[in-house]
Amino acid sequence: MEVEKSLGHFEEIVLLATLRLAGQGYGKTIREQVSEATGRDVSIGALYATLDRLERKGFIKSHQGEATPERGGRAKRYFEVGGAGIAALSAMHVARNKLKRGLKLSPAPA
Repeated sequence: MEVEKSLGHFEEIVLLATLRLAGQGYGKTIREQVSEATGRDVSIGALYATLDRLERKGFIKSHQGEATPERGGRAKRYFEVGGAGIAALSAMHVARNKLKRGLKLSPAPA
């Protein structure tokens, strides 16, 4: 069975947040980026499920950092966007621009 290579909305947001952190992103920092950008609280479980899915799709890679005393001897798991992730984001950007072309988007009335 072939792994799905498209991006869902939340996957795209998580991928962009991970890209912003330039290889230095781990659960907490990615979650902060997503929450700041979207204005919503994201559960750590939903975030890690999405990160795992993105890794299975080949869009990101992860590695364990060094264990630290501040974390009770636990290591952080860092995430980095790979070439396939960049290509997927690029394809989403192109598709969104094509669909938005000619539309007059205005904010919804309050």
